[in-house]
Formats: sequence, C-alpha cells, structure tokens
Amino acid sequence: MCIRIQRSRATVKDLHSRLQHAYQRDDVRWVRRTTVLIDLLVHHVPVEILRARWGLSPSGIYRWRQDCLLHGVESLVDHHGGGRQPKLTPKQRKRLIELIEAGPLVGGFETACWTSVLIRGLIWREFGVLYKRHYVCTWLHNLGFSVQKARFVSDHLDAATRLAWLEEKWPAILRAAKRRQGLSLFEDEASFAPWGSLSDPWARRGQQPEVPTSGKRKGYKVFGVIESFSGRVCYQGIEGRFTSEHSQAFLPLIMTQTTPHLFLIPDGARSHPSAATHAFLAAHRDRMTAEPLPSYSPDSNPIAYLWKKTKQRATHNKYCKEFTELTVSVEKALAYFATHPDTVFGLFGRYCEESGVELQQAA
Repeated sequence: MCIRIQRSRATVKDLHSRLQHAYQRDDVRWVRRTTVLIDLLVHHVPVEILRARWGLSPSGIYRWRQDCLLHGVESLVDHHGGGRQPKLTPKQRKRLIELIEAGPLVGGFETACWTSVLIRGLIWREFGVLYKRHYVCTWLHNLGFSVQKARFVSDHLDAATRLAWLEEKWPAILRAAKRRQGLSLFEDEASFAPWGSLSDPWARRGQQPEVPTSGKRKGYKVFGVIESFSGRVCYQGIEGRFTSEHSQAFLPLIMTQTTPHLFLIPDGARSHPSAATHAFLAAHRDRMTAEPLPSYSPDSNPIAYLWKKTKQRATHNKYCKEFTELTVSVEKALAYFATHPDTVFGLFGRYCEESGVELQQAA
C-alpha cells in the first residue's frame, strides 16, 4: 500500500523560502537537501529517481524525510556537525574582512599590499588568535580573496575630477560627436622595445625559458588614435623621442584620412599641451576639437588596451635583433587591428565595462 504525505500550504511555503535562502547563501549542501524534500513531499517524486538524480543513498533520503516529519522545517537548520569550533566569531571575521579591505596602511603597516604573513600578524594583534600562514591563505581564498599582481598608480590622482570626466564630460563628447556626425578619437603614444614582454610559458620543470636580449634601449615609437563608435585605428610610427613636432605631424595625417569633425581626446603627455600644438588646434578648430583627459589618468584612455594587444602580437616572448625587425613586427600587428575594427571595438568595450560608462549614454 502506497501512503502519500500531504504538507500544509504554510509548510510548503516555508520549504520554498528556505530553498531561496540556501541559494542566496550559495550553500550547495542545503540547496540539495531542501530541493530533495520538496520533490519528495510536495511533488511526490519517487525515491529511486531522486537517488539517481542527486547521487544519494536511499537511506539518506529516508532519514531526511523522517527528520522533516518529526521536527518540521526546523530540521533544515544548520547545526554544528562536530569538530573544532572556529577561533574567530562571525563578528570578528566580519571585522577582519573590513580591515583587510581597508588596506595595510590604514591598519598601521608600512606597506601598501597585504601578504599572508601580514594578515597573520593582523589577526594576532586584533583578536589574539595565531593561525599558521598556510591556513590563512586557505581562509582568504574561501572568503573570495586571491593573489594578484600589484600595479603602480599615481598619487596625484584627483578622484573627483576623474569621476566627473567619466560621468559628465565623456558622455557629453559622445553626444556632441553623434549630433555633428563627427568622430571621437582617443589619442596616445606607445613605445615598443626590441626585447618585448614576457609571460609564463610551458617548460620542463627546473628549466626556465629564456628569451635573448641585447640590452639596447632603442624602441619604436608610435602615435595612434582609436574611434569610439567604430573601433577605427589610425597610427604613425617614428624613430627617436616623442616631441610636440611629431604630435603636430600626426594630426594632419588624421585629418587627411577623415572628413567629419574630429573630437580629439589626448592624454596629459608633455608633447600635447605645447604652444605650437595649441596654435595648430586653434587654426583648425573648424575640423578638430581637443578635449584632453584629466591629468595623471593614463588608465582612462581605452587605447591602452590596443597597445597591450599590439605588444602581445608583435613582441611577446620575442626578441628582435635588428631594429627593422621590430618596426616590421609592430607595423604588421597594427595593420591587423586597422583592418579588424570589430576587434578594436571589443577592446573598447572592455574599457566601458571597467569605467562603468556605456556608449549608449551618447544616444
């Protein structure tokens, strides 16, 4: 004889509420248990099907059902299953996370980045608990932290100015470019060294890969612009140092390759704000409007993603013994991006995601 157990509406509602809570906690164990009980007691799914679906033993499923029948939905409360109790209380763990996210300098340490040893000392200083360093690494990983390479940022950054440029100035430029059917061009320069860049390639254990280098510091310099709506690229390579004369020579090249009005967005490099450059822009205000980025904001220029991808194609893990080899390799990589604007536009999209500004704001 088959007996079906019917649950009240309140119990079914409580079960679904606890399932939603388990999903919010991202607790796979309780999501599985609650789902099995709902299928078993509400939808009357056979035990054999649940066993095959979840990889559980029938005895375990019957035990869950028995606990639910005897104790109700309170059987889904997570009780401590034995073992040592955590040394830090939930309140202390929350406080520790706040201290870590605030940074070592705020915590009184003379460094800008955390190490597992420093965090170990922080836990001892704040809570009197001494963990092993390797346990601290595991604990941090479980909390969503990871080991990442640090990067330098200028201490002259004006956060308010940068935010205003992203949220107000740039959308205004995009709207003006659309209204006048013009082009919004981000401009920047890059230098490509003959020894290229290094990555972490595969090699036999104990045999570190080597890339030859001569130590010569001569590099290939490139001026470039990318267009925000299409991903169009325009560039010009030079030998020697960047100067305002080179910058002025590049601007007419852009004008000859385009016909709409140009909204030029350069960075704060010294070659841009020279008197001669200002005079050139004033003489060609009918074709070009300059809207420079905030000072000390190289990371606000999306063309930086193009330079990175160009170096990966042209000089990554590669040594150019002759200078002509370097120029040919860089020009070949830039020619590829010039003929694949969709790829460049995809790089620009990454910048939009990280800056939090969308091109649709220009509409």
